Amino acid sequence: MKTSLKTFYAALALALVTACADPLIKDTRALLNEGRTDEALASLEKATREDPQNHAYRSEYFRLREFATAQWLVQAESLRTTAQFEAANELYRRVLKYDAANARATQGLAQIEMDVRHRALLGEADKLVKAEKYRDARDVLAPVLAENPAQREARQLQRLIEEKTTKPAVALLQLRSSVTKPISLELKDVPLRTVFDVIARAANLNFLFDKDVRADQRTTIVVRDAQVEDVIKLILATNQLEQKVLNETTALIYPNTPQKLREYQDLVVKSFYIANADVRQTANLIRTILKTRDIFIDEKLNLLVMKDTPNAIRLAEKLIAAQDIAEPEVMLEVEVLEIGYNRLMELGIRFPGSAAVSLVGGATAAGASGTPGVLTLPELRSRDQNLVRLTFTDPLFLFSLRQTDSRTNLLANPRIRVKNKEKAKIHIGDRVPVITTTAAVAGGFVSQSVSYLDVGLQLEVEPLIYLEDDVGIKVGLEVSNITNTIPQPGGGLVYQIGTRKTSTVLRLQDGETQILAGLINDQDQRNAARVPGLGDFPVLGRLFSSTSDTISKTEIVLLITPRLMRTIVRPDARTAEFAAGTEASSSGGPLGAASSPSSFAPIPPPGPSLSPALPGAATPPGGTIVPFGGVQQQQ
Repeated sequence: MKTSLKTFYAALALALVTACADPLIKDTRALLNEGRTDEALASLEKATREDPQNHAYRSEYFRLREFATAQWLVQAESLRTTAQFEAANELYRRVLKYDAANARATQGLAQIEMDVRHRALLGEADKLVKAEKYRDARDVLAPVLAENPAQREARQLQRLIEEKTTKPAVALLQLRSSVTKPISLELKDVPLRTVFDVIARAANLNFLFDKDVRADQRTTIVVRDAQVEDVIKLILATNQLEQKVLNETTALIYPNTPQKLREYQDLVVKSFYIANADVRQTANLIRTILKTRDIFIDEKLNLLVMKDTPNAIRLAEKLIAAQDIAEPEVMLEVEVLEIGYNRLMELGIRFPGSAAVSLVGGATAAGASGTPGVLTLPELRSRDQNLVRLTFTDPLFLFSLRQTDSRTNLLANPRIRVKNKEKAKIHIGDRVPVITTTAAVAGGFVSQSVSYLDVGLQLEVEPLIYLEDDVGIKVGLEVSNITNTIPQPGGGLVYQIGTRKTSTVLRLQDGETQILAGLINDQDQRNAARVPGLGDFPVLGRLFSSTSDTISKTEIVLLITPRLMRTIVRPDARTAEFAAGTEASSSGGPLGAASSPSSFAPIPPPGPSLSPALPGAATPPGGTIVPFGGVQQQQ
């Protein structure tokens, strides 16, 4: 068994060595690196077909095929999710060309066919929804959701259809009289029930009365050219009454008291899933505007549950529609350039800075070196030249002929997408550790702590998006670097930081580019080393002097361009302004909403009757009735 394993590993190693040395395999790998995968596979497939016994070709072919098909499948799935069906279909078929049994490619082609069919059905359903043919649209969406329940666009259309077709839990009924033309009515100090009897007979309406409605309650009303529904609202409002519409021709009249409102008003519970706004702020808005108490919020789901009357629910829907809008976002294209210019020029001859003459003598043995500053009398009499030593600084002469020009252009080009009134920060550079040592006087306790200092480019932006597609930007820019390192006696280091910092507030249009520049650091250093006396001559002095001129200039330039990704959507006029009833009740719009401004006239002085009394109706003392079918109707 061990012998066979050794033989197998030896054969495998030999095949790998052979494969690496084979020129065909080298060529196919070169083609693969150039992106010509099809040619590489075709070449290996042809070689394998011509030489079936070559295991190196077969193994290389299957390895390359596995790599290529995996890459093509990933690209095809990415294209399919972005609805690029033709390109994805081509990649799936390319996979099946080399691997006919590949299940992922076969499934991908089937998925593309289904996606194309679903998109056609979704387009048809969307047209039906826009034409308000909701039942037909639901039938078109049914097969799409049956085959792919997670289809996002189909679910959105289904939710829209449900919102349009679902009947409210409590229907908002209104009285509809048989008289559609404006009428005039003049009654003075008559029983309340008589007024309702007159309206009921003339408009074919039915009125029921709660037991607590006073039978002897009297009222006075004078109206000109008003609708029947507005007349009923006026009578109810001036007599502290309320109505509950049972159907289009029947209403229940009851006193407008908190107890009766609790007994007769229908309540509705509705859940609002807030998509963009903060659920707590939305709840506070509803409590403040509608005086609703029964509100529950779930911050995890951004859910608001409200219980109130149907009219209050409708008002809450309009308030939420005006507030729950997508928060605007902006893409900030930022370019930060640090433009630097350095010039160094060294020119001249540098002479030794010092020269020394010393006598060395006092040697005690032959061949021994003497001692500087010591000279014996025999050595002095001998006047040996080796006793005198001349010392100069090294080098003796230095010719400086150098000029250096350098330009630097450091560029950072980030693109930041940020929401309205949110801060975004960029730091490009290093975090330098700073060690702080704390020593206790008593006990010799020493502790160290490490903090980090940000050095480099730091940019902070905060956008404010306006309705006119303008973007206000609060910009803070700081560029810093380490200019010096100062060692400390205890072994630590202290960094000296050079910084250039600016902050400003801009207001730009969408796509407008603003340049912020002028953060300049300009240094001009000129150094000269001269031989005293000789270096001061006007022309000859250049031979006895050396100059070094250094010019350094850097400037920070910031370019910023806002690109609106999502702007503020102004609600339409119907959502921004709507009738909210009265302070005591949100049951309807303003009194006389359907009437002309002069519908309700002041009570005139007593005078003759305007027309005969309504048949079957008693004319109250001191009052006049203008019948609905009489001469006062507007023709």
